[in-house]
Amino acid sequence: MSRIGKLPIEIPKGVKVVLDDTLVSVQGPNGKLARQVMSCVTINVGESSIEVTRNDESTAARAAHGLTRTLINNMVVGVTKGFQTDLEINGVGYRAEVKGKELVMALGYSHPINFPIPEGIVIDVDKMTKVSVKGADKELVGQTAAKIRSFRAPEPYKGKGVKYADETILRKAGKTGKK
Repeated sequence: MSRIGKLPIEIPKGVKVVLDDTLVSVQGPNGKLARQVMSCVTINVGESSIEVTRNDESTAARAAHGLTRTLINNMVVGVTKGFQTDLEINGVGYRAEVKGKELVMALGYSHPINFPIPEGIVIDVDKMTKVSVKGADKELVGQTAAKIRSFRAPEPYKGKGVKYADETILRKAGKTGKK
């Protein structure tokens, strides 16, 4: 039995969960999310909790049990509290700003990088070097932050580039000259 899969998901006040065959829809104060789930698991929606059980002991059902429970839990947390990933920009002249529905970044290239902000994502820039990616969908928040980081990943010699706020960059020693 999956340790994570057997835990019930508490439904907070103000959150509405609708199950339509294999489509789970969760609606709350921060928006609405929907996701298809695999047919090898059964979802039971009660008054104040959701339980996920597997139909059989097949490998696919055992693998999907904990995953499905976690995905539904992330949807419930997303529509109530939301998710946030913070990024830091390090480097001389490296900066970012939000213009309309685009994130405009200067990352040391000969041209600015214009990144269109996806639907359902809010990006805040503080002091032109701290970028916060917020949203209800955990997967979309993580994917957006990873895409922003990929424009100029931090390099190991000076640490210049875009990094996660809690990321540690392993520094390498530079060249040593002959004596």
